[in-house]
Amino acid sequence: MYSLFDGSGYMMGMHGLGWLGLLVLLVLLVGVFLSGQGRYMDRGGDRRETPQEVLRRRLASGDITVAEYEERKALLDRDSSRSA
Repeated sequence: MYSLFDGSGYMMGMHGLGWLGLLVLLVLLVGVFLSGQGRYMDRGGDRRETPQEVLRRRLASGDITVAEYEERKALLDRDSSRSA
């Protein structure tokens, strides 16, 4: 018959350092997984922002005023029509 005790009064299974080792391994695996998540999320962000997108983002964040936005947008539109 199978017994959980090994005859010395201790239960068989993981003890002390065994659990600590498992915990360290688990923390390392979670760390590797989470560090890889950032790379996968950034892959979609590899493309560069267009000048128009940068301009809109700066307006939305308050870096530039509406007047500055309109002035710079007109310059971008003028330059893009010349190159087309």
